[in-house]
Amino acid sequence: MSQFFHIHPENPQVRLIRQAVEIIKDGGVVVYPTDSGYAIGCSIGNKQAKERIERIRGIESHHNFTLMCRDLSELSIYARVDNQMFRLIKNNTPGPYTFIFKGTKEVPRRLLNEKKKTIGIRVSNNPICMALLAELGEPLMSCSLILPGEAFTESDPESIRDNLEKHVDLIIHGGYLAEQATTVIDLSEDEVVVLRRGCGDPTPFE
Repeated sequence: MSQFFHIHPENPQVRLIRQAVEIIKDGGVVVYPTDSGYAIGCSIGNKQAKERIERIRGIESHHNFTLMCRDLSELSIYARVDNQMFRLIKNNTPGPYTFIFKGTKEVPRRLLNEKKKTIGIRVSNNPICMALLAELGEPLMSCSLILPGEAFTESDPESIRDNLEKHVDLIIHGGYLAEQATTVIDLSEDEVVVLRRGCGDPTPFE
């Protein structure tokens, strides 16, 4: 059975954030709120937790996973980005975007897209998400919580509890959120490509 934390969506309780991070560091899989619905995540280095997420989501290992970062200071550690692209991203983060880049050697190979060697990078402005990442001190390996057969990210933490309480270690109730996923922008090649239109305005990248 998973733990279920009610965390204030605007003023996250420090005690609960610290407990949540301990669960992540101990290898746990956590469901947490973002600015585009709920996401599911784990520690970057935990292979077993990543495999659990793949089973829950019903996805293959070549799925594009995302590193949820606390701010853009972590971008150059994990992604190959030039100055022009960095300025473009800086003007549009934090926000509901996922940016696809070629990964650096700091990204575990199992997290990279097998063919393209890419990784998603994301900076959310959700206060709970930001507090988790600040306490953790490194990105979360993450993907949107879209259950098999569904088209949208999960938005109701009570419904998530009904479906996943036996499959994850922690569900954070951070309010009822929008269902729409992020806008996905591929910056891994010379040409900027909008791969998915979501709740982030794609206009600056077109």
